[in-house]
Amino acid sequence: MKDTIILAYSGGLDTSVLIKWLQEKYKDDIITVTMELGQQIDLKKVEEKAHNLGVKKHYSIDAEEEFVLKHVFPAIKANALYEGKYPISTALGRPLIASKMVEIAEKEGAIAVAHGCTGKGNDQVRFDVTIKSLAPKLKVMAPVREWGLSREEEIKYAKEKGIPIPHLSDPYSIDQNLWGRSIECGCLENPEQEPPEEIYEWTVSPEKAPDKPEYITIKFEDGIPCALNGENLNPVALIEKVNKIAGKHGVGRIDHVEDRLVGIKSREIYECPAALVLLEAHKDLEKLVLTRHELMFKQQIDDKWTFLVYTGLWIDPLREALEAFINKTQERVCGEVKMKLYKGNAQVVGRSSPMSLYDKNLATYDVKTSFDQSYSEGFIELWGLPTKVANILKEKVKKEEKC
Repeated sequence: MKDTIILAYSGGLDTSVLIKWLQEKYKDDIITVTMELGQQIDLKKVEEKAHNLGVKKHYSIDAEEEFVLKHVFPAIKANALYEGKYPISTALGRPLIASKMVEIAEKEGAIAVAHGCTGKGNDQVRFDVTIKSLAPKLKVMAPVREWGLSREEEIKYAKEKGIPIPHLSDPYSIDQNLWGRSIECGCLENPEQEPPEEIYEWTVSPEKAPDKPEYITIKFEDGIPCALNGENLNPVALIEKVNKIAGKHGVGRIDHVEDRLVGIKSREIYECPAALVLLEAHKDLEKLVLTRHELMFKQQIDDKWTFLVYTGLWIDPLREALEAFINKTQERVCGEVKMKLYKGNAQVVGRSSPMSLYDKNLATYDVKTSFDQSYSEGFIELWGLPTKVANILKEKVKKEEKC
């Protein structure tokens, strides 16, 4: 009797090759799983391709809304930018895919789950840790890591086995979901070379963007975006719309030398129009409604939350604990942020909130201010007292040493 292996299947080169490889090596039944997270794929075509390659069964799962609600929105609340640049788009999707694979493996009585990650990247960690944490008895297979084939060798194998692979001459490796698009390989591996225009799909070149700026207003409730230009939108539609508007103005291109978890520095190119706009707007709104102490402490929490997700520890209890703090701060993060999109830039130009801590009467330089400037002299004396005392002592010691 054959055993069953669950394979995360994208329909691309790596995972198409893996179907045949797993079939030949283990003689087991292969069940493939494809998830729609906003990467704009034709699920029916991917399913048809999987069946043509001889899989026993195929699952197509549309999880766009779940992805946004349970993964993207928490990332917005945490202002998630790995190393200050990358909105962790791919990292957010992997644990959701892994968890669905575990569900299907348990349903089908599978002995193992397999993915197409290499041994050089971060995704192998995200898949392996999530799967092993949710189902310790399941075997995790990473054939690309085990097999060690290069892209050229995979193409040769695909041709030998009659596996149809489109764009065999395309040198780039691309991954995308609703929150972002990543592009690797080819000439991009030279960090000195400017990325060619051909790699971009979601954004126009800033030079070719409209000569007139466009203004958009984003409304937030409890730290998450809920309306665009006064129109309430469902989560997926809102992000899709911001992606298109921002991309039209050349907003969202990221060229980043990134520190991977496995110790490698990697040159990464991303297109994340909606992510950069919404994160910038959210962070600005937080400055309006949270206290200085909350903001300074939350920055540390945000950085730790982002690091956990990037490094494959979505399932770690610490992430949930950090989110408890983050969610508490978001109770007051409501209001509207006005953004100006122009030639590759997304700039905050206005913000308002019923929970705003900004008091014009205190901040104004007009004569009729409610701020009593006489308080400042005493405050400065006390604020600088430790510094003053330390320097007095330092000068005293210098004089004694000279004597």
